[in-house]
Amino acid sequence: MAGCCGHDAKFDGVSDSYKRRLWAVIAINAAMFAVEMGAGQMAQSQALKADALDFLGDALTYGISLAVIGASVQVRTTAALAKGVSLLLMGLWVMGSTIYRVFVVGVPEAGIMGVVGFMALAANVASVLLLMQYKDGDANVRSVWLCSRNDAIGNVAVMLAALGVWGTTTGWPDLIVAGIMAGLFLTSSVQIIRQALEERREEAGHLHEAG
Repeated sequence: MAGCCGHDAKFDGVSDSYKRRLWAVIAINAAMFAVEMGAGQMAQSQALKADALDFLGDALTYGISLAVIGASVQVRTTAALAKGVSLLLMGLWVMGSTIYRVFVVGVPEAGIMGVVGFMALAANVASVLLLMQYKDGDANVRSVWLCSRNDAIGNVAVMLAALGVWGTTTGWPDLIVAGIMAGLFLTSSVQIIRQALEERREEAGHLHEAG
Protein backbone atom coordinates (compact mmCIF):
# COMPACT_ATOMS: atom_id res chain seq x y z
CA MET A 1 0.00 0.00 0.00
CA ALA A 2 1.07 3.53 -0.66
CA GLY A 3 2.35 5.23 2.42
CA CYS A 4 3.28 8.78 3.31
CA CYS A 5 6.15 9.80 5.57
CA GLY A 6 6.20 6.36 7.17
CA HIS A 7 2.47 6.40 8.02
CA ASP A 8 -0.25 4.08 6.69
CA ALA A 9 -2.02 6.76 4.67
CA LYS A 10 -3.60 5.25 1.57
CA PHE A 11 -3.19 6.77 -1.90
CA ASP A 12 -6.16 9.11 -2.44
CA GLY A 13 -5.82 9.76 -6.17
CA VAL A 14 -4.05 13.12 -5.97
CA SER A 15 -1.73 12.53 -8.93
CA ASP A 16 -1.77 13.93 -12.46
CA SER A 17 -0.70 10.54 -13.81
CA TYR A 18 -3.58 8.79 -12.04
CA LYS A 19 -6.09 11.38 -13.29
CA ARG A 20 -4.91 10.96 -16.91
CA ARG A 21 -5.23 7.21 -16.63
CA LEU A 22 -8.67 7.54 -15.11
CA TRP A 23 -9.83 9.74 -18.01
CA ALA A 24 -8.58 7.10 -20.46
CA VAL A 25 -10.43 4.35 -18.59
CA ILE A 26 -13.64 6.43 -18.54
CA ALA A 27 -13.46 6.83 -22.35
CA ILE A 28 -12.84 3.09 -22.83
CA ASN A 29 -15.82 2.16 -20.64
CA ALA A 30 -18.23 4.62 -22.26
CA ALA A 31 -17.35 3.37 -25.76
CA MET A 32 -17.67 -0.30 -24.79
CA PHE A 33 -21.06 0.28 -23.11
CA ALA A 34 -22.48 1.47 -26.44
CA VAL A 35 -20.90 -1.39 -28.39
CA GLU A 36 -21.83 -4.15 -25.95
CA MET A 37 -25.39 -3.06 -25.22
CA GLY A 38 -26.16 -2.94 -28.94
CA ALA A 39 -24.55 -6.33 -29.44
CA GLY A 40 -26.36 -7.77 -26.41
CA GLN A 41 -29.69 -6.67 -27.82
CA MET A 42 -28.82 -8.07 -31.24
CA ALA A 43 -27.62 -11.40 -29.82
CA GLN A 44 -30.34 -11.54 -27.13
CA SER A 45 -27.60 -12.26 -24.60
CA GLN A 46 -28.29 -11.51 -20.95
CA ALA A 47 -24.60 -11.88 -20.11
CA LEU A 48 -23.61 -9.26 -22.71
CA LYS A 49 -26.29 -6.87 -21.45
CA ALA A 50 -25.13 -7.37 -17.86
CA ASP A 51 -21.56 -6.64 -18.88
CA ALA A 52 -22.65 -3.56 -20.88
CA LEU A 53 -24.49 -2.24 -17.84
CA ASP A 54 -21.31 -2.75 -15.85
CA PHE A 55 -19.39 -0.64 -18.41
CA LEU A 56 -21.94 2.18 -18.04
CA GLY A 57 -21.87 2.01 -14.25
CA ASP A 58 -18.08 2.09 -14.30
CA ALA A 59 -17.91 5.11 -16.61
CA LEU A 60 -20.28 7.04 -14.32
CA THR A 61 -18.63 6.01 -11.05
CA TYR A 62 -15.14 6.69 -12.41
CA GLY A 63 -16.36 10.19 -13.20
CA ILE A 64 -17.46 10.54 -9.57
CA SER A 65 -14.07 9.22 -8.43
CA LEU A 66 -12.33 11.84 -10.56
CA ALA A 67 -14.55 14.62 -9.22
CA VAL A 68 -13.84 13.91 -5.54
CA ILE A 69 -10.06 13.44 -5.78
CA GLY A 70 -8.43 15.71 -3.20
CA ALA A 71 -11.68 16.21 -1.28
CA SER A 72 -12.14 15.45 2.42
CA VAL A 73 -12.37 11.89 3.75
CA GLN A 74 -16.08 12.47 4.36
CA VAL A 75 -16.70 13.42 0.72
CA ARG A 76 -14.52 10.61 -0.68
CA THR A 77 -16.09 7.92 1.50
CA THR A 78 -19.57 9.22 0.62
CA ALA A 79 -18.68 8.79 -3.07
CA ALA A 80 -17.35 5.28 -2.37
CA LEU A 81 -20.55 4.39 -0.48
CA ALA A 82 -22.64 5.65 -3.41
CA LYS A 83 -20.63 3.44 -5.77
CA GLY A 84 -21.02 0.48 -3.43
CA VAL A 85 -24.79 0.95 -3.34
CA SER A 86 -24.91 1.33 -7.14
CA LEU A 87 -23.03 -1.97 -7.52
CA LEU A 88 -25.48 -3.57 -5.09
CA LEU A 89 -28.45 -2.34 -7.13
CA MET A 90 -26.79 -3.44 -10.38
CA GLY A 91 -26.18 -6.90 -8.97
CA LEU A 92 -29.80 -7.19 -7.83
CA TRP A 93 -31.04 -6.05 -11.26
CA VAL A 94 -28.89 -8.58 -13.11
CA MET A 95 -29.92 -11.33 -10.69
CA GLY A 96 -33.60 -10.47 -11.08
CA SER A 97 -33.52 -10.22 -14.87
CA THR A 98 -31.57 -13.48 -15.06
CA ILE A 99 -34.19 -15.27 -12.96
CA TYR A 100 -36.85 -13.83 -15.27
CA ARG A 101 -35.00 -15.08 -18.34
CA VAL A 102 -34.89 -18.60 -16.87
CA PHE A 103 -38.60 -18.77 -17.57
CA VAL A 104 -38.39 -17.09 -20.99
CA VAL A 105 -35.25 -18.73 -22.31
CA GLY A 106 -34.14 -18.01 -25.85
CA VAL A 107 -30.86 -19.19 -27.31
CA PRO A 108 -28.41 -16.25 -27.68
CA GLU A 109 -26.17 -15.80 -30.72
CA ALA A 110 -22.93 -17.44 -29.63
CA GLY A 111 -20.87 -15.87 -32.45
CA ILE A 112 -21.77 -12.29 -31.52
CA MET A 113 -21.22 -13.06 -27.84
CA GLY A 114 -17.75 -14.41 -28.51
CA VAL A 115 -16.56 -11.58 -30.76
CA VAL A 116 -17.89 -8.77 -28.56
CA GLY A 117 -16.70 -10.56 -25.42
CA PHE A 118 -13.17 -10.61 -26.86
CA MET A 119 -13.35 -6.88 -27.72
CA ALA A 120 -14.56 -6.08 -24.21
CA LEU A 121 -11.85 -8.23 -22.66
CA ALA A 122 -9.16 -6.35 -24.61
CA ALA A 123 -10.64 -3.02 -23.44
CA ASN A 124 -10.73 -4.10 -19.82
CA VAL A 125 -7.26 -5.62 -19.79
CA ALA A 126 -6.02 -2.22 -21.01
CA SER A 127 -7.94 -0.54 -18.16
CA VAL A 128 -6.59 -2.97 -15.57
CA LEU A 129 -3.00 -2.42 -16.74
CA LEU A 130 -3.48 1.36 -16.59
CA LEU A 131 -4.74 1.18 -12.99
CA MET A 132 -2.67 -1.75 -11.66
CA GLN A 133 -0.26 0.31 -9.57
CA TYR A 134 -3.15 2.09 -7.81
CA LYS A 135 -5.12 -0.98 -6.69
CA ASP A 136 -4.36 -0.51 -2.97
CA GLY A 137 -5.54 3.06 -2.50
CA ASP A 138 -8.34 4.43 -0.32
CA ALA A 139 -11.98 3.31 -0.71
CA ASN A 140 -12.55 5.72 -3.59
CA VAL A 141 -9.45 4.61 -5.52
CA ARG A 142 -9.90 0.93 -4.66
CA SER A 143 -13.48 0.95 -5.94
CA VAL A 144 -12.12 1.94 -9.36
CA TRP A 145 -9.69 -0.98 -9.31
CA LEU A 146 -12.37 -3.46 -8.21
CA CYS A 147 -14.73 -2.35 -10.97
CA SER A 148 -12.01 -2.73 -13.61
CA ARG A 149 -11.04 -6.14 -12.27
CA ASN A 150 -14.69 -7.23 -12.28
CA ASP A 151 -14.99 -6.18 -15.91
CA ALA A 152 -12.03 -8.28 -17.00
CA ILE A 153 -13.35 -11.31 -15.11
CA GLY A 154 -16.81 -10.71 -16.55
CA ASN A 155 -15.49 -10.61 -20.10
CA VAL A 156 -13.71 -13.94 -19.69
CA ALA A 157 -16.98 -15.31 -18.31
CA VAL A 158 -18.95 -13.97 -21.30
CA MET A 159 -16.57 -15.70 -23.69
CA LEU A 160 -16.95 -18.95 -21.75
CA ALA A 161 -20.72 -18.47 -21.89
CA ALA A 162 -20.52 -18.04 -25.68
CA LEU A 163 -18.57 -21.29 -25.92
CA GLY A 164 -21.15 -23.00 -23.70
CA VAL A 165 -24.06 -21.67 -25.74
CA TRP A 166 -22.38 -22.87 -28.94
CA GLY A 167 -21.65 -26.30 -27.48
CA THR A 168 -25.03 -26.92 -25.85
CA THR A 169 -27.29 -24.91 -28.22
CA THR A 170 -29.16 -23.69 -25.13
CA GLY A 171 -29.26 -20.36 -23.30
CA TRP A 172 -28.35 -21.81 -19.91
CA PRO A 173 -24.61 -21.04 -20.03
CA ASP A 174 -25.48 -17.38 -20.74
CA LEU A 175 -27.87 -17.25 -17.78
CA ILE A 176 -25.41 -18.99 -15.45
CA VAL A 177 -22.67 -16.48 -16.32
CA ALA A 178 -25.05 -13.56 -15.82
CA GLY A 179 -25.86 -14.96 -12.38
CA ILE A 180 -22.15 -15.29 -11.51
CA MET A 181 -21.56 -11.69 -12.60
CA ALA A 182 -24.43 -10.55 -10.38
CA GLY A 183 -22.74 -12.29 -7.46
CA LEU A 184 -19.46 -10.54 -8.32
CA PHE A 185 -21.20 -7.14 -8.28
CA LEU A 186 -22.73 -7.90 -4.87
CA THR A 187 -19.42 -9.09 -3.38
CA SER A 188 -17.55 -6.01 -4.61
CA SER A 189 -20.33 -3.80 -3.27
CA VAL A 190 -19.85 -5.24 0.21
CA GLN A 191 -16.05 -4.75 0.02
CA ILE A 192 -16.34 -1.11 -1.06
CA ILE A 193 -18.99 -0.21 1.53
CA ARG A 194 -17.06 -1.94 4.32
CA GLN A 195 -13.79 -0.13 3.49
CA ALA A 196 -15.53 3.25 3.18
CA LEU A 197 -17.17 2.82 6.59
CA GLU A 198 -13.85 1.75 8.14
CA GLU A 199 -12.14 4.86 6.74
CA ARG A 200 -14.91 7.03 8.18
CA ARG A 201 -14.47 5.45 11.61
CA GLU A 202 -10.69 5.93 11.43
CA GLU A 203 -11.11 9.59 10.48
CA ALA A 204 -13.60 10.14 13.29
CA GLY A 205 -11.11 8.55 15.72
CA HIS A 206 -8.29 10.82 14.52
CA LEU A 207 -10.48 13.91 14.88
CA HIS A 208 -11.50 12.83 18.38
CA GLU A 209 -7.86 12.34 19.39
CA ALA A 210 -6.91 15.72 17.90
CA GLY A 211 -9.74 17.40 19.78
